[in-house]
Amino acid sequence: MKGPMSLPVPFLLLLLSTVASAKLTNPLGSARSSFPSVHAQELIRAFNLFPKEDINIIDGPDSSIFHDSPRLVEKRFNLPNLVGSGVSLEDLSHHAGYFKIEHSHAARMFYLFFESRTNKKDPVVIWLTGGPGCSSELAVFYENGPFNIANNLSLVWNEYGWDKASNLLYVDQPIGTGFSYSTDRRDIRHSEDGISNDLYDFLQAFFAEHPELAKNEFYITGESYAGHYIPAFAARVHRGNKAKEGVHINLKGLAIGNGLTEPAIQYKAYTDFALDNGIITKTDHDRINKVLPVCEMAIKLCGTDGTVSCMASYFVCNTIFSSILARAGNLNYYDIRKKCEGSFCYDFSNMEKFLNQKPVREALGVGDLSFVSCSPTVYQAMLVDWMRNLEVGIPTLLEDGIQLLVYAGEYDLICNWLGNSRWVHAMEWSGQKEFVSSPEVPFVVDDSEAGILKNYGPLSFLKVHDSGHMVPMDQPKAALEMLRRWTQGTLSEATAEPEKLFAQM
Repeated sequence: MKGPMSLPVPFLLLLLSTVASAKLTNPLGSARSSFPSVHAQELIRAFNLFPKEDINIIDGPDSSIFHDSPRLVEKRFNLPNLVGSGVSLEDLSHHAGYFKIEHSHAARMFYLFFESRTNKKDPVVIWLTGGPGCSSELAVFYENGPFNIANNLSLVWNEYGWDKASNLLYVDQPIGTGFSYSTDRRDIRHSEDGISNDLYDFLQAFFAEHPELAKNEFYITGESYAGHYIPAFAARVHRGNKAKEGVHINLKGLAIGNGLTEPAIQYKAYTDFALDNGIITKTDHDRINKVLPVCEMAIKLCGTDGTVSCMASYFVCNTIFSSILARAGNLNYYDIRKKCEGSFCYDFSNMEKFLNQKPVREALGVGDLSFVSCSPTVYQAMLVDWMRNLEVGIPTLLEDGIQLLVYAGEYDLICNWLGNSRWVHAMEWSGQKEFVSSPEVPFVVDDSEAGILKNYGPLSFLKVHDSGHMVPMDQPKAALEMLRRWTQGTLSEATAEPEKLFAQM
């Protein structure tokens, strides 16, 4: 695809003038700004989070952290205030650590590892939280981690933590997010190449340090903007395996939850989803869709390069979303069944309170480093990546037998199931026709329909009932069963008995 320098100047001027007008107005007169710093702050405030720093870029070395080590440095830890466990932590391996990223200037990546509560030979599952720029500790304490945080800041075991079916690994990324940091601003990432290389370097060090886990099956999971991270990271791992780089990683699959993966298709689905759910009227739908041709052209120009057209497409296309929100009022766009109270849609503030306690910091070995729950600086740095199509690398993975599970809570607007279903169905690969024609079957958990599943070969799509954007938080039992059956290769067998199906017809 041609880069922006080869485009006719008049068209570029037209596109940029459209961007300028889109920043000030939109088809429904939304009061919301399209400026990215405002979007980033809205994201953070929606979770009731108030990080002290915009990003963890430190001026000069921090002696309280393992900055001098060229390799993985980790410590076994027991978090304080854990109650009602029924599990002996002495029998489990919980580690926190830093790794100096090999191909960076001065970056250190922070991670948490939780050994399986069931079997050490369970798969190794890495979880990537989106944002872009939000810490994976959000998932540790509010979604699928071993613990939940109580109101008194004590920890209780999560009955449906994914460590009941896997060895669970969380990484704060991109650099500057959570407890990951650098002393050089050149380590701020702007593309999936930089992010996936950092993650690959981290993984190489992790498995070199833990060779007993290297032969376990490996799965990449995450949600939201991880719909970008996951395909790029999986492709990097697959490429490294083929080139016989370092430690062979036993990659078996990738799972994307309510992700942003193919913007051209997913942005077109916004108005249809909003209309289907009564958020906007047909008149609103048709009026907002007038922006679509410009959005589609901008995305095509963006291609796979970080260019001016990529920035333009971000501004233009997001007027579609902001126009819907202008009609929706205080609707929680992560879960349309709920309302937001002021700027707060969720309250994850106990995570920041917990991680700022001195005993917790000592247990994790992070010294006085700020915890950046969500980084507006990382968010803005990734704007040139936002409208890239990350579906393009997935067919190669499928053809080589790598499994893909795309799942989505049915009440999420921002990365809704409809847009995800459409890009999965539109993806060209050898099994596309068979997948499209395959039947939808109920995903049953405890004799109740927890979702609708479609599967063919290595590809599965699951629409999860009674859930918003964060499926493991809204439907923890179903999410754990999904992971267990998917990694065991029995997800497609999770259907109701025939007589039950006929009884429901």
